[in-house]
Amino acid sequence: MSDVSFTSVSPVVPVRDLDIALDRYRRLGFTAKAYEGPDRYGFADRGSVSLHLTEWDEHDPTRTGAVVYLYVSDADALHAEWRASGVAGRLGEPEDTPYGLREFTFVDADGTALRVGSPLAARR
Repeated sequence: MSDVSFTSVSPVVPVRDLDIALDRYRRLGFTAKAYEGPDRYGFADRGSVSLHLTEWDEHDPTRTGAVVYLYVSDADALHAEWRASGVAGRLGEPEDTPYGLREFTFVDADGTALRVGSPLAARR
């Protein structure tokens, strides 16, 4: 093995309509912008998290959706924020897991499941 350090990761998430997806991520509290080039590609950033969005004509939310796990400082606070945003999708309720996280899932209109968790110890 080499001494190469991994410094970050940016999952690439397929979307059907980039403009709609960028608006959705803005409403979820991300800074979202389109790539300034010929491709239908965008970026959704919040804190140290960066998601890349790619418009894909063949994307079918029932077959090609993505799953991204987001570790946050307070899953309950983010859940309340996302509920208040009114963004369409399936927003699950937060629950404690046997592996020490407070966790919920949001599935958006493009079939992307954003799983969110924070350490249970942070709630005490």
